[in-house]
Amino acid sequence: MPRHRSPAREALASQLGGCSAGPIRLGYGMRISRQALHDWLPSLLWMALIFSASNDAGSAQHSSRLFEPLIRWLFPLMVQARVDEIHYLFRKCAHLAEFALLAILVWRAIRHATPNRPPPWRWSQAALALLFVALYAASDEFHQMFIPGRCGQVSDVFVDASGGAIGLGLLWLVGKLRKRW
Repeated sequence: MPRHRSPAREALASQLGGCSAGPIRLGYGMRISRQALHDWLPSLLWMALIFSASNDAGSAQHSSRLFEPLIRWLFPLMVQARVDEIHYLFRKCAHLAEFALLAILVWRAIRHATPNRPPPWRWSQAALALLFVALYAASDEFHQMFIPGRCGQVSDVFVDASGGAIGLGLLWLVGKLRKRW
């Protein structure tokens, strides 16, 4: 069942050339509904950003150029080995955060694609979102094997999938605290 759109949105869409009418034609007989595009576009854009970042050879050196001076300024007496450990943890936390956000965006798209307005939280939708994130993490690590200066690691797939699980767990917790599900 399509979602209700306000008269103001319909008027705006008609002024923009009838943007709300019908599916978008992609060519070769492929079509996608505007609602599906609206639901999945944030996930796809975030995935493109992750792909772009993993395409960067030597990304550890790039973040180190920003991170190390900050640590040196905050803790001038810290030995280099400790700075390297903190930088490694920082990078892993960044992976957790980027895949947590991806899981939330994918969950949102899956939830919106479910017909008949489902309840706000379904474990099956969360599991599907987590599976999607884990598969994307595996494909990201596989992709990195072909980038000079990068190497795909199975442990990073687990870190990324854990980030997805943390994101979905936080989403569930926020919903519980707000008494939505």
